[in-house]
Amino acid sequence: MNDSTADRECVHSRHVDAPPDQVFGAFAAPERLARWWGPNGFSSTFEIFEFRPGGRWEFVMHGPDGADYANQCILREIVPAERLVIDHLGDFHHFLLTITLDACDGGTQVGWRQVFDTPEHRDEIASFVQPANEQNLDRLAAEVRRIA
Repeated sequence: MNDSTADRECVHSRHVDAPPDQVFGAFAAPERLARWWGPNGFSSTFEIFEFRPGGRWEFVMHGPDGADYANQCILREIVPAERLVIDHLGDFHHFLLTITLDACDGGTQVGWRQVFDTPEHRDEIASFVQPANEQNLDRLAAEVRRIA
């Protein structure tokens, strides 16, 4: 049996010039997370942010075109300064996002791995998700630099 998810994944990584606890702080504080979460041109309004394992995270992403995108997530796992697992809920756009924070070279290697339900769904949205994830990581790095 093949349990590989490679055909359903979008995987990214980024080196951030700050230790893992400082990078983790950009996830843990809702006012900071709202500043950087999402691709370029998007902003977010958080409705619920329960930063604990099993906690709910509900927010609206406001697109540069004026459209609003409701999001509902469950924070499945939180290991401070090491790992977050976020279950993005939705019948059509469901994925599991695993973010890892590994100390290296005086900073943090941020791993970003989205696993979608089907290869077809991944392929359908990859042209948007791939650059959006890179922009998200750019914005995370900028937020960490802003506070450091």
